[in-house]
Amino acid sequence: MRGGPCASLRPPTTMRGDMDDRRSVPGPSTDRNQRRRLAALAGHAGEVATALEMTVDDAPEVRATALAALHRAGALDAATLRLSLVDPAPLVRRRAAQLAAHHVEVDLVAALQDPEDDVVEVAAWACGERPAGPGVVDALAALTARHGDPLCREAAVAALGALGEPAGLGAILAALGDKPAVRRRAVLALAPFEGPEVDDALRAMLEDRDWQVRQAAEDLL
Repeated sequence: MRGGPCASLRPPTTMRGDMDDRRSVPGPSTDRNQRRRLAALAGHAGEVATALEMTVDDAPEVRATALAALHRAGALDAATLRLSLVDPAPLVRRRAAQLAAHHVEVDLVAALQDPEDDVVEVAAWACGERPAGPGVVDALAALTARHGDPLCREAAVAALGALGEPAGLGAILAALGDKPAVRRRAVLALAPFEGPEVDDALRAMLEDRDWQVRQAAEDLL
């Protein structure tokens, strides 16, 4: 384990959709916002039955908030999460992927192949927050190599670094040739790894055209 910066992960902050926007607007959405507020309050009050009922609400915003409420109340089970990961609404799938970071029994490989980029990004982050399940490292490696969205590739390489599995090293090394943000994350993701191949890669990144990449490599050598 190298010193210096580690490949610590935080939930993606962009989410490319605001899950916590509670602004009320006139019309039917006002009632939707009220139901969402009730779902959130149920989590704080430990009203599990209310929160569970709202996981099948017509509005995706309410369903997503109800999932968080169940998590807050300590009552979110694997079955509910699995159903939410295939919800028609990306908002709900994204929230389910985020909360799956706390449920290693819920497989996220399918979520890493979601058609919505923001769901994939959060699912990759969640994979890095828990032990690797079957197929996860391979799925993250494929994501790092082939996904069209650089935010998804960055999240995947960060997760591979957090997991520190030898099978993920090749994908991390390959990501050193990606866009600057991905290269920076790939350098940090090398922190758990040792060996001549890693040392050579870090020395090569000392000549990178991006100063943050160079600094990260210098910190790890």
